[in-house]
Amino acid sequence: MTELRQCWAILGSIVFFCVVPGSVAGAVPFMMTGWRQQSREPEPLHLLGIVCVLVGLTSLIESMVQFVMRGRGTPAPVAPPSNLVVTGQYRHLRNPMYVAVVLVVLGQAAWLGSMVLLVYGAILFVLFHVWVVCYEEPTLTRQFGTSFEQYRRGVHRWWPRFKAWRAE
Repeated sequence: MTELRQCWAILGSIVFFCVVPGSVAGAVPFMMTGWRQQSREPEPLHLLGIVCVLVGLTSLIESMVQFVMRGRGTPAPVAPPSNLVVTGQYRHLRNPMYVAVVLVVLGQAAWLGSMVLLVYGAILFVLFHVWVVCYEEPTLTRQFGTSFEQYRRGVHRWWPRFKAWRAE
């Protein structure tokens, strides 16, 4: 990858991160709750929520790095990777970015004690599932053919495998 193309991939991924996950897991939950906790007492559920948010954000960042460095592109459909990304978290789970976004939203629900964010997270998961099944997987099958089919057979869509997958 040329340096200029890599710079564009990095910039595109940063913009994508701010616009898409930033809106879905940041701006929308803020508009729904004002990020106000329902109770001020630190409860185990609040702490679990904070951990979920941090794990989800870390996962999103690692995924973005994989798309730039290994995929040689961005996670945005308008500037997709030229290589199938099957490294890092992608060796354990096919859709870590979607799982991470849902984890951030559900983490906020637990942290803030917000039922509306819990429902929002469930709706997001359903929408992500429909998007992946109806658009992403057919698109990746057309783009990467047998490589994606082999990967799809070896790595679960939503539930992580403990042992890292390796191409045959």
